Amino acid sequence: MRIDILTVVPELLESPLNESILKRARQKGLVEIVVHNIRDYTTDKHRQVDDYPFGGEAGMVMKIEPIFQIIEKLKSEREYDEVIYTSPDGKTYNQQEANYLSTLGNIIILCGHYKGIDHRIREHLITREISIGDYVLTGGELAAAVLTDSIVRIIPGAIGDEASALTDSFQDNLLAPPVYTRPAEFNGWRVPDVLLSGNFAEIARWQEEQAYDRTQRLRPDLLE
Repeated sequence: MRIDILTVVPELLESPLNESILKRARQKGLVEIVVHNIRDYTTDKHRQVDDYPFGGEAGMVMKIEPIFQIIEKLKSEREYDEVIYTSPDGKTYNQQEANYLSTLGNIIILCGHYKGIDHRIREHLITREISIGDYVLTGGELAAAVLTDSIVRIIPGAIGDEASALTDSFQDNLLAPPVYTRPAEFNGWRVPDVLLSGNFAEIARWQEEQAYDRTQRLRPDLLE
């Protein structure tokens, strides 16, 4: 898989994309992540990527020309399954969306910035708009890092125990059940006896019940 991330502040992505599971997945050759500085595709001496909006609204807008140039260049080199724009008014991101994106071959993620991007980019170049929540960030770089991490970690081979990813919260629209480790008792607080019983059928039943109960209590919207 290849993920191309387009940004005006590539420095924000250096650490998130080069540590932990993402680092190992890249070293294994499971994913190629390339960060592009949109300023490199400007033509003026100031490398300007934004301009005032038509209509006199406050704030600045990302210009169409450098974004068009970089996307066209990338498309001339390979086929892309999706060109994603990280936007507060995009589709709310969830585990099912991450599962879908992890099956693709090549994607582009455009990080929004300033007041937004020239709307013609969204009309003619973007195939998918994604929001990671109902709030506004300074830029789309952190959202792009969230997308990339959630996608790469479920690519087969990225995690040592692949079954672990399949039991994460939201994989089946349920929150994960409680988890415990040694010691079995600490400060008078005991691990539930069923987890110590060795009866895997009972353990599975308990985990399923706990997952449902926690979801009903904490996120009933998922059950709808």
